[in-house]
Amino acid sequence: QVQLVESGGGLVQAGGSLRLSCAASGRTFSNYAMGWFRQAPGKERRFVSQINKSGGTTYYADSVEGRFTISRDNAKNTVYLQMNSLKPEDTGVYFCAARQQWGSVVLATSVNDYYYWGQGTQVTVSS
Repeated sequence: QVQLVESGGGLVQAGGSLRLSCAASGRTFSNYAMGWFRQAPGKERRFVSQINKSGGTTYYADSVEGRFTISRDNAKNTVYLQMNSLKPEDTGVYFCAARQQWGSVVLATSVNDYYYWGQGTQVTVSS
């Protein structure tokens, strides 16, 4: 079992920045690839970014590429999402998720690809 707790959300003006954190506990954090998803009101939860278990490989949705940066600190059991140049369409609840990584990382963009989820943190970007 892996427990995930997100933090760092809030209200920010368009063009601003936020840094989300996701603290993990339970199993060996460095065995898991981590993902960030977001869910806007009335919409499906969508992939934002993924990082492999060592932190050396990252993936991004086209909508956030060049503005968001995912990173992790395995010594602190934490994954981060630095969000810059925020837009109103970035508004939503942001969730971190974990999936065990066996061997090389595989791009996983579906909610069904991840086994463990946090409760989410709200990000609101005003225009």
